[in-house]
Amino acid sequence: MSAALDALAPVAGRRRLTDRAMRALLWAGTLVALVPLVLVLWFLLQKGLGALSVDFFTTDPTGNFLGDPGGVRSAILGTLEIVALASAIGIPIGVGVALYLVEYGGQRWFAQAVRYFVDVMTGVPSIVFGLFVYIVLVVSGIGGSFAGWKGSVALALLMLPVVTRSAEVVLALVPDHLREAALALGAPRWKVILRIVLPTALPGLVTASLLAVARAMGETAPLLFTSAIVMGRSWDLGGRMNSLPVQIYNDVSSPNDQIVARAWGAALTLVALILLITLVARFIARRSRLA
Repeated sequence: MSAALDALAPVAGRRRLTDRAMRALLWAGTLVALVPLVLVLWFLLQKGLGALSVDFFTTDPTGNFLGDPGGVRSAILGTLEIVALASAIGIPIGVGVALYLVEYGGQRWFAQAVRYFVDVMTGVPSIVFGLFVYIVLVVSGIGGSFAGWKGSVALALLMLPVVTRSAEVVLALVPDHLREAALALGAPRWKVILRIVLPTALPGLVTASLLAVARAMGETAPLLFTSAIVMGRSWDLGGRMNSLPVQIYNDVSSPNDQIVARAWGAALTLVALILLITLVARFIARRSRLA
């Protein structure tokens, strides 16, 4: 017996050594992945905190090169309006497409074709969506010239593949026995989806939607071609609107240090907005799940 244990001891030792080495590699990989995130947050806090003030959030850009450059109130409001409309367009359509793929499409040829084109859309650069909306809606003059709602359409196209693919994965994780039990009780398919599938998958769908919102909120190229920029505050999605990404794009190349500082403050504000929206949505999803 002791001879057998002695023979197994070196094997166990190698296994422990391999386990420790793999754990060390995992920790090292995690730290390497966190380095860019920490550096980005550090630079944002270092350069952006000094620009934040009450006037920064309560005044609009003045457009003046000398003197007070103003704040980013119009950019914050414009970003929230444009992204809210884009979410209202892109998220329901994306979840609807995912529901079709999971509940009805399966492995049929049409569903496979939809998945293929959704994957293609995922890899399309954002500027392509902006140019597409620019040619179709802006150049053609549909609804006037540049407008906030056209920027929302471009962002909705950008959000659509992200929501669709993420929601499809989440919906596929809903256990089949829940569907089968409801169907066995005589519930129609649409009611099973509405009462069983969607509530079960709600936390994951919220996360999928937030991924799309976070990506859309930071995009600059689509808005440059669609909503343009305006210094003053505007609630009209039918006209030109300011936004944080475009404001940052315009300010960061300025030779005026105050305007560059405003760009850093706007970037920090944009990250804080995404974080706040994420926390609120996760809180709502958790309350819904507990209910």
